[in-house]
Amino acid sequence: MGRMHADEHTVDTTLVRRLVRGQFPRWADLPVTPLASGGTVNAVYRLGDELTVRLPLTEGGAGDIAKERRVLGALGELPVAVPAVVAVGEPAEGYPWPWAVHGWLDGSPAREGRAATGLAEFVLAVRANRAAGPPARRGRPLSTVDPATREAIDELSRTGEPFDPEAALAVWAEALDAPPWTEPPCWLHGDLMPSNLLLRDGRLSGVLDWATAGLGDPAIDLIPAWNLLTAETRHAFREDVDADDATWARGRGRALSMAVIQLPYYRHTNPVISANARYVLTELGCVPAR
Repeated sequence: MGRMHADEHTVDTTLVRRLVRGQFPRWADLPVTPLASGGTVNAVYRLGDELTVRLPLTEGGAGDIAKERRVLGALGELPVAVPAVVAVGEPAEGYPWPWAVHGWLDGSPAREGRAATGLAEFVLAVRANRAAGPPARRGRPLSTVDPATREAIDELSRTGEPFDPEAALAVWAEALDAPPWTEPPCWLHGDLMPSNLLLRDGRLSGVLDWATAGLGDPAIDLIPAWNLLTAETRHAFREDVDADDATWARGRGRALSMAVIQLPYYRHTNPVISANARYVLTELGCVPAR
C-alpha cells in the first residue's frame, strides 16, 4: 500500500519496537508484526498474541486516541467485543503523537457480499445507549457534506473509473430530499466499514475503530447495507433495524458520499478502501452495466 496522505508520518516495525521497548519494557520481547489493513487513519501492528499497537498516521488522527478511549468507556456493555485500551504511549523516538496498545480481538474482517449475523442487533444496541456523548463526526445533516460530495462525483467522473455520475446525483438528490432526523440525537458508531467488522462463523463478533462514534443521525450506521450486504440480505437488515423510508434514503446517501469521496483519493494507495467504494457504487446502481 502506498503513501495515502501528503502529511503522513512514516511508521515501520523498527519504530514500533523502539516505542514499545522504551515505554512498555514488559512487552519488549514480544514479536511485532504489521497487519494488512484497509484503515486510513492508523497503522496497526500485532504485538505478541494478545495485543495490537495503533499509531496515527497524521496529526489529524492523533486526537482519536483519547476520544476513542472516552467513547468506549461511555458505551457500556454491547453484544459484541470492542477493543480494550490496555495502554497509551507518549510521543518518542521521532514519532510526534500519542499511540495506543489495545487488546487483540479474534475474528476475520467482513468481506463484501457476505452476510453478518447479529449486525442489526449490534446497531440497535448502540442506538439504545443513553449515556452522554460527543457529537458524532458523521452524525450531522447530509447538507453539511453536499459540496464535498458533488465535488467528488465530478472528480470521479474524470478518472476513467466505470461510473455513472447522473445515477450518483440521483441517489444523492433523493437522500438530500428525505426528511431529516427529528428525534433526539442517538448513539452511533459512524464507520461501519467491512474492515471494522469482525466475524466468527458468519456472526458479528467484534467491532473496531470507535473514533467516529458519538451522537447524531443514526442513518450513518445503515451503510453496511451497501458496503457489505447484497440485494438478498439488504432487505432483511432493513427490517431488523426498522429503518423508515427517510432514514433508509439518508443511509444510502451516506454510503454514496463516502464511496465517491474515498475512491478518487485512495484509488492508487489503498486497494481495500478502493475495492469497497467500487462495491458500494455497484450496489447503488452507479456503475454502468457492461
